[in-house]
Amino acid sequence: MIRTVLIDDEIDSIRVLERLLERYCPEVTIVGKADGVEMGVHTIQSAKPDLVFLDIEMAQGNAFDLLNQLQPIDFQVIFVTAFDNYAIRAFKYSAVDYLLKPVDIDDLQAALQRAMREVQGKNFIDQMETLLYNVETFQLTQQKMAVPTLTGLVFIPIKDIMRFEAKGSYTTIYLTNGEQIIATRNIKEYEDLLPAAIFCRVHNSHIINLHKIQKYHKGRGGYVVMEDGNTIEVASRRREEFLRRLLK
Repeated sequence: MIRTVLIDDEIDSIRVLERLLERYCPEVTIVGKADGVEMGVHTIQSAKPDLVFLDIEMAQGNAFDLLNQLQPIDFQVIFVTAFDNYAIRAFKYSAVDYLLKPVDIDDLQAALQRAMREVQGKNFIDQMETLLYNVETFQLTQQKMAVPTLTGLVFIPIKDIMRFEAKGSYTTIYLTNGEQIIATRNIKEYEDLLPAAIFCRVHNSHIINLHKIQKYHKGRGGYVVMEDGNTIEVASRRREEFLRRLLK
């Protein structure tokens, strides 16, 4: 039997899932239910389940708030959501199962069979680490950054930034559409400000978007070819950190 906890802030959703599991998935034993993040953390800690069915968006927070409080994750998760949003892309990249509401019986049984194999193989620990990293990255790419210029503020989607280049006390920001914006901040300020999951300073004069690299060529430090065709040198002293971040 697979010990299972159900977490959803909609009581009706818990009841529907509970009935489906009892009727179509006899290998499941429900050992706990919760209606939010705080209660969910407590229930998981006390019930020690093999598997958790976890709603993504809840009134008190979301599934990732809950999982971040339980690191390292020692149980398998099947996410349940009514929204086909950025999180779904993160699930696909991380090979993690999810179900869309209303839950389809065939999808439920198939997800459960995959989860049971993962529980036996203990592969879910790496999967959850990858998922949480991917979710953070996807969330960051949806944000905009306020860029101070000589004429005011420009708001740029982070996902549209190709790279940054130091120009004295200013910084030129290169966008994916070919546009260039001169910011009145120096490059060190951007190094401190930018999300490390996406951007890496590879040279005194350059910060690049790791998602926009086309090629990396080895050498003394090496260099990268960006998607816009520009070549950026990787300084020797920054090579180790760059490769660690690139291959993460």
